[in-house]
Amino acid sequence: MLAVRAGLDPALGAVLGAHVLRDLKLPAGAKIAGVWPLPGEIDLRPLWHALHDRGHPVLLPETPPRSGTLRFRHWRPGCVMVRERFGTERPDGAHDAPDIMFVPLLAFDRRGHRLGYGGGYYDRTLAAHPSVRAVGFGFAAQEVPAVPAGPHDRALPAIVTEGGRVALRGA
Repeated sequence: MLAVRAGLDPALGAVLGAHVLRDLKLPAGAKIAGVWPLPGEIDLRPLWHALHDRGHPVLLPETPPRSGTLRFRHWRPGCVMVRERFGTERPDGAHDAPDIMFVPLLAFDRRGHRLGYGGGYYDRTLAAHPSVRAVGFGFAAQEVPAVPAGPHDRALPAIVTEGGRVALRGA
């Protein structure tokens, strides 16, 4: 899936963001957790700017030690970004808990299952925060017929791509 993603345009994140703003019901003032894109990932930075401009606090993750859960810090346009492990970046803002969490993926299926990068950070974080609304995001080309899922895997209730909101079975 990394090879599939490598041939896609990260700038399609602007199109994905427009779908989010139009199609997802985001409660006023909801704290939104996103990610700063890694090379090759769909780039949702235009969405984070738009959400910030609409009054949503935007939070980005801080990468903990391998077995930990993600902690989120407030981001605002122009804030200082700190380079972390795995090539990620995070803001230097205060910690907070999100209401809605955008979850990156390497592959997904129509059952809402996702394949991440293998570290389990989002699986542990979602398990620790069951009331957080999770929204998977990626390129439409990252869809596969089936993602293997174990008993502790939590299906995403929503996935959005540059093609719009994905119709999930059972969602």
